[in-house]
Amino acid sequence: MEHFDDVDTYIESAELWPDEIVRLRPILLEAELEESVKWGKPCYSHDGANICLMQEFKDFLALMFFKGALLADPGGVLESQGANTRSARRITFRSTDDVDRLADTIAALVEQAKGVEEAGLEVPPPDPEDIVEELQARLDADPELKQAFEALTPGRRRAYNLHIADAKKVQTRESRIDRCVSKILAGKGLRDR
Repeated sequence: MEHFDDVDTYIESAELWPDEIVRLRPILLEAELEESVKWGKPCYSHDGANICLMQEFKDFLALMFFKGALLADPGGVLESQGANTRSARRITFRSTDDVDRLADTIAALVEQAKGVEEAGLEVPPPDPEDIVEELQARLDADPELKQAFEALTPGRRRAYNLHIADAKKVQTRESRIDRCVSKILAGKGLRDR
């Protein structure tokens, strides 16, 4: 991941959507959001709470709202980032015309998001997820592994469970468990090194 000291530097090196970023940025700054670079991307916050993040993808520029699931979206512009995303929602842009057309909507969503933070609202925790059968059997048979698994953050446990459950065959699920055991015992997430 390339390191940028500020958003100006980020924009200078942007190759996919620089014009759209330049059009989107003033809308966010006019909403009195603080601007920084986090996770290598332009990030906008309010009183220290992250509100939204610009994300460049091959086919579009996204403005991702961290707690987008809590925002009213009468225009239907907020999209989920994927089947396993709970709280984040994004608006996608494929042209500067998209940014211009949605400027008022973006400003209204930012104001809502600021209100969500000021009110201290949180996305409710998910319902407890069923652990895939093979993983549950392994945890029940290995107290050390079970203790290590339960010590992981909920997101890390969920990532392992989804990764294992995604395999269609029992043998593949068991093989995935075998490959994950050392990382779980080390207290690491699925994608940690």
